Amino acid sequence: MVDLADLDLPENPKLASNIAHFARALRRAGLPIGPGRVVDAIRAVEAAGFTERRDFYWTLHACFVSKREESTVFAQLFRLYWRDPRFLEQMMSFMSPMVRGVAEARSAQAAEKRAAEALLDGQERDTPEQDEAKEDEIVLDIDASQTISAQERLRTLDFEQMSIAEMQAARRILSQLTLPVKPLRSRRTQALPGRIPDWRGTQAQAMRRGGEVMDFATKRRRIRYPNLVVLCDISGSMSQYSRAVLHFVHGVANAQGQDWARVHAFTFGTRLTNVTRHLRTRDVDAALKAAGAEAQDWEGGTRIAACLHAFNRDWSRRVMGQGAVVLLITDGLDRDAAADLGQEMQRLALSARQLIWLNPLLRWDGFAPKARGIAAMLPHVTSLRAGHNIAALEGLAEALSRPDDGGEKTRLLAAMRDAEAAPDTSPFAFTRAAHTQT
Repeated sequence: MVDLADLDLPENPKLASNIAHFARALRRAGLPIGPGRVVDAIRAVEAAGFTERRDFYWTLHACFVSKREESTVFAQLFRLYWRDPRFLEQMMSFMSPMVRGVAEARSAQAAEKRAAEALLDGQERDTPEQDEAKEDEIVLDIDASQTISAQERLRTLDFEQMSIAEMQAARRILSQLTLPVKPLRSRRTQALPGRIPDWRGTQAQAMRRGGEVMDFATKRRRIRYPNLVVLCDISGSMSQYSRAVLHFVHGVANAQGQDWARVHAFTFGTRLTNVTRHLRTRDVDAALKAAGAEAQDWEGGTRIAACLHAFNRDWSRRVMGQGAVVLLITDGLDRDAAADLGQEMQRLALSARQLIWLNPLLRWDGFAPKARGIAAMLPHVTSLRAGHNIAALEGLAEALSRPDDGGEKTRLLAAMRDAEAAPDTSPFAFTRAAHTQT
């Protein structure tokens, strides 16, 4: 193993020490960085020079980042450590709500809390001194925060805003969630005591007794369980939610005595990938690692229509039989304008007994179906629900038990109809109306 002591450093190695400290912060944030990469980074910076921040950024990025999903944490740590002179005050404001810093006016972005925890690991978080007039207010804030349990707060916390420790705790909760489903009554019957007359069985018993009918045989319908098909969007805007949902799906697929006949999982971004066999692995970390290696389009673009077309063409007849339930996790922001998303959604809905759509964008109060992809998908789903936290995933059981409950679908469809019926007040409205009449 290469040691930092083997590297010829200048007499005042401030830059090398900062790179080593930056690498330790990246390691605490979850990136697999060892001493060898630190040495390579120092030598790369020495060879590339320290002239522009952009060159310095991509030099360290090439040495420390090996996966696409690690770029977000690296970017946040680099910005906070190298580019912002007040990064410590900003990070402390993310870590404690009582600190008034430069980030008071906004909430932490994706990976900022994890980056802040990595850089502040082992450091004391001293809050600024308050005057005596505000002591009562501080005590009230602390007492109010203690009235809610940590687990209850975690259930309603957005996956995108979770820290490293919070995400680990959330994964443990997700692995214990269940998704019960009611059995389906098949049209086929079995020769067991029931309420349906079994004339053929009655005749067979009579033939054994010389044609004399001694008793009437009965039968009942067979009980079967449907398949669960999960279609999970792994594009850049959905990556953090997708990992949490796949943890939940892994727990459902490996639960002892689960009622689903089979659980099939597919990921899609720019292409469709079947990750069903990887989720059968008992270890969740190994399963998601294998699924991430299989899906090469993780945190890429979004082509929902093309991926649904590939599923309907190649996999629908294999996994959608016997009243399967489809769980679609996506924000509906399709980038492929040439494909017919509505037609593919209609075909998918006709093949499924229930089509439940989880959309993390529903966490916003002012969400409206203005995007073209969302408007094309909405009429064909059975239920539309939020999927941004643990509480939303726990509500899936209610969606399965109440197929008539469409969630937010009814409200958003009404909003779409109102928008279409609203008069056009743009300055070109008269010109378009005249052109339509002619």
